[in-house]
Amino acid sequence: MKKYIIAGVLVIAFIAYLIFSNKNSTITPMPVATGPSSAPSATGPTSLPPTKIAPSGNPPTTGNPQPIGKTPTPAVGQYKNGTYTGTVADAFYGKLQAVAVIKGGALVDVQFPQYPTNGHSGQVAAFALPTLKQEAIAAQSANVNVVSGATQDSQAFQQSLASALAQAKS
Repeated sequence: MKKYIIAGVLVIAFIAYLIFSNKNSTITPMPVATGPSSAPSATGPTSLPPTKIAPSGNPPTTGNPQPIGKTPTPAVGQYKNGTYTGTVADAFYGKLQAVAVIKGGALVDVQFPQYPTNGHSGQVAAFALPTLKQEAIAAQSANVNVVSGATQDSQAFQQSLASALAQAKS
């Protein structure tokens, strides 16, 4: 009988702990997207990415992401002008392919004819690819920082862009 009383007291104490600890915590609800938006919200994330590839073949941008860490100084004129398609790389939850656009011997744009678009993988790609693109252009290289939370997409991006830039080497 003592075991049941002790077990009952412990269960009640645990329930009381949960009730009182939740009252003291602050939970901020995330805003819910109500429709497509091209501008980032000051209070939270924008609408979810499309489930199909955008007409331009590029993922939607989600604001002005800044590269994290230090990027190497770009070497001007190290590539031959043209458009170079990288290999298709496995991003674990989908395939990713980068196309390097070279003008004036420098990487000026990266396009994505293929990238993960479904579910959470699509959301991760829509968040990570603009950051990776910006950092690659700044670094003039595929050697960019991995985006936190998008490791597989980042590694696939590096692999595909590196193959495209290898074709463009002078």
